Amino acid sequence: MTASLSDLFSRSVSRLGRLVVMTLGVTLLAGCGYNAMQAGDEQVKAAWSEVLNQYQRRADLIPALVKSVDAYMTNERAVLKEVTEARARVGSVQMSTDNLEDPQAMERFQQAQGSLSSALSRLLVVTENYPTLKADALFRDLQAELAGTENRIAVARGRYVQQVQAYNTLIRQFPGVITAKIMGYAPKANFSVENEAAISRAPAIEFSNTRGATPPAAPAPVPAAR
Repeated sequence: MTASLSDLFSRSVSRLGRLVVMTLGVTLLAGCGYNAMQAGDEQVKAAWSEVLNQYQRRADLIPALVKSVDAYMTNERAVLKEVTEARARVGSVQMSTDNLEDPQAMERFQQAQGSLSSALSRLLVVTENYPTLKADALFRDLQAELAGTENRIAVARGRYVQQVQAYNTLIRQFPGVITAKIMGYAPKANFSVENEAAISRAPAIEFSNTRGATPPAAPAPVPAAR
């Protein structure tokens, strides 16, 4: 009987000890920024998902855009081919939230998206030589949709940059750096420095039919009354 009571007491003390250790561990992790890191990690992933969503929106517009100009731009096949191939390369470069700790993967993603942006810019410049195309209602609608999507991409990129900066600062500062090492939190890849200046402003895409037009002459002065 005495032995049984002793064993029961020992097991109770052991369970109590484990509970105290777990409570202290949770308290220490919370005090060292674990909860903030968890929240920051989720915010970065959510921001990146929105970046991907807007880039996909742009990619989905391209087939219709190319089709709308194909009948008009008979002498610009190289430009159309470049846009189509750039879109295909974008589709082959996957950058999920699981890859956000890989700077090389981020660089490949940026290069693919940058090539598509450049090809689209050249295509839109060439369309200025086709007044009939610019007057097409479908083409104008696609241009407006593309312009709006580029603005949303810029906004989404800007939010992602801010979230990554906040998260990376958190896991690199003391005492958070200790918690990050223990729990396996690593810095997230960000957009490269040369692209950050472009994040704060929308791309300069001109769709107006009046581009390059000569401004109207000023009216002649009215002769003074005699």
